[in-house]
Amino acid sequence: MAKTKTAFFCQNCGTQFAKWAGQCTACKEWNTIVEEVIQKEEKSDWRPTLNGGPKTATSVNIAEIGTDEEIRLNLNDREFNRVLGGGLVPGSMVLLGGEPGIGKSTLLLQIALRLPYKTLYVSGEESLKQIKMRAQRLHPESENCFILTETKTQQIFRQIREVSPDIVIIDSIQTLHSDHIESSAGSISQIRECTAELIRFAKETGTPVILVGHITKDGTLAGPKILEHMVDTVLQFEGDRNYMYRILRALKNRFGSTAELGIYEMQGDGLREVSNPSEILISKHDESLSGTAIVATLEGMRPLLIEIQALVSTAVYGTPQRTATGFNAKRLNMLLAVLEKRAGFKLGAKDVFLNITGGISVDDPAIDLGVVAAVLSSNADIPVEKGTCFAAEIGLAGEVRPVRRVDQRILEAEKLGFTRIFVSKNNKIGLKKHNILISKVSKIEDVIRELFG
Repeated sequence: MAKTKTAFFCQNCGTQFAKWAGQCTACKEWNTIVEEVIQKEEKSDWRPTLNGGPKTATSVNIAEIGTDEEIRLNLNDREFNRVLGGGLVPGSMVLLGGEPGIGKSTLLLQIALRLPYKTLYVSGEESLKQIKMRAQRLHPESENCFILTETKTQQIFRQIREVSPDIVIIDSIQTLHSDHIESSAGSISQIRECTAELIRFAKETGTPVILVGHITKDGTLAGPKILEHMVDTVLQFEGDRNYMYRILRALKNRFGSTAELGIYEMQGDGLREVSNPSEILISKHDESLSGTAIVATLEGMRPLLIEIQALVSTAVYGTPQRTATGFNAKRLNMLLAVLEKRAGFKLGAKDVFLNITGGISVDDPAIDLGVVAAVLSSNADIPVEKGTCFAAEIGLAGEVRPVRRVDQRILEAEKLGFTRIFVSKNNKIGLKKHNILISKVSKIEDVIRELFG
């Protein structure tokens, strides 16, 4: 037997050290270096157990490589398909992260039960009875879903050979361990080795693999940072457990855009796809309230209408507060400075609180005009006229700047019954017929005059 050796790894970035140190020289984090047992021995591979032996890679001239569009697997989930870029690519490796209890296992089990493809759901955290109880609540009847409770990768590959699934789901990567590494499950070396084995399996057999990953207290994926570089797609499942809505985002996607967004609603029988998120992101008020404004934003290819709430009050203490939820606080300070310099509003001695409803975060500059309208509405205690929305960026000179794909924003506002939308005068609008009043403005003073006289 080969001699057992130990090495020191940083739990944050995965850098290996010959001896212990207080600070990692790569990521500069303190007290993250731990000792792990590693086994230096000749590794066996999963390939002899699946297809009789390893394949030898050969070089191919780039002119001979086909450019046909990749066939994707339909997951019977429009939100998940949208975030992935149209479906699951064969041979791809997808990593899904999120807080404990947010619904990662529920989402993937729900997808596995509805798929027409043969799916192997591997769980290292729950028993067969626990999974069965959840499956009865989500989708009682399914003939293509196979459940395996196992944490050793060699046993998992043996079951894969017997079942021959079209899709493999691993819940979670932190619970797996390989015989080739003697450290405990969840350690840096185990996560790296198990992921590498699964990637080799996915690429050489064309079977897509979906991994569930835990996150740290800082909100980042647990394990070495190299884990995110190894996989093809990194998805983040987020939301507040006290609220019913969940958001699926793509942080990395080699086969599609990272700007797409999927929205789900947590119900008793699983996660429901929200096909029209604008309706849930806008509060229903019987009467007009000051400090609120509706803006038309974009998440990937999807136009959304969201509600912005602002509260301006006299500062009780010497230093006024600037608080933003779901919006960049530095950009809020910039917009307030523009209002004071270009429009003459003295907000330096007032507290300003800003909130984007629905629990989502937006970084689209097209919501600048809506933020300004909400702040001024709260400051003057005059509500914005009902049926009005905004889609424009504000520059440092107080000019109203154009935004991309304004036609889609206008159509979304018109579809939801809005009667007026403020856009930049420099935006080129290609719509010929529309039932919404398009107010074109060039300066912030024009908007203030139109809204508050």
